[in-house]
Amino acid sequence: MARRPSIDWPTRWQQLVRAMARVHTPGGEHQLLDWLLRPSEPRVLAFVNAHAMNLVVTSEPFFHSLLSADVVVRDGIGLAMLMQLLNQPAGQNLNGTDLIPKLLERANGRPIALFGTQDPWLSQARQAVSQRLAPQSPCVMANGFLDVREYIKLAVRHRPAVIVLGMGMPRQEEVAILLKSALNYPCLIVCGGAIIDFMGGKVARAPEWMRRSGLEWAFRLGREPRRLWNRYVHGNPLFLRRALLVASRSRLQRRPLVA
Repeated sequence: MARRPSIDWPTRWQQLVRAMARVHTPGGEHQLLDWLLRPSEPRVLAFVNAHAMNLVVTSEPFFHSLLSADVVVRDGIGLAMLMQLLNQPAGQNLNGTDLIPKLLERANGRPIALFGTQDPWLSQARQAVSQRLAPQSPCVMANGFLDVREYIKLAVRHRPAVIVLGMGMPRQEEVAILLKSALNYPCLIVCGGAIIDFMGGKVARAPEWMRRSGLEWAFRLGREPRRLWNRYVHGNPLFLRRALLVASRSRLQRRPLVA
């Protein structure tokens, strides 16, 4: 049974848009990556796309999990459209599928943890990390269906500098916040969506031209229509209608009163 939208979901959307970090140049992206990998305490990186915004409409806990992240970045063309409608700078698209491998390459030599998905994709993802992305990094892994206490125990035992969560929304964001509150050493906790499946070869990347055009979602829908039909075929038009409504409300709020 579908959950009913909260009456204050437009406010949630506006708060998330304001909270998003913007990067406008390749140099700015490098600075962000360097900063993320120099935490003074547990730090959470979250990605927000159109699907996340739709989930926020009905889930207050998910909304608060995103707001509790230390860095929130936009992922996808849908969020760029929303930001433009709200007269907000969109900056570069910082999708996790591209950004997280860059983070792992920069973390080479430091311990890494992959928590998510299941074998054989999980083991193949660890192999990709060990052979290609961060060959000097010890890498611990665990499937994405354990109790959060098990992830805390593994993190305490191995003290990974980077923890990649590949559990899907909204669970990974909730696990990230619990990890952040439980760990007492500096680390980066990344909400990675399907990134472990991508690294493990379960999910293929779209051709480069589709990525540049913001159409990777269409490629993924063609590959996994049953799993992604509701998210994209129903979710994308719903997101667009909601974006237009939020933009309309925002314009009305800015309009000066007429005597």
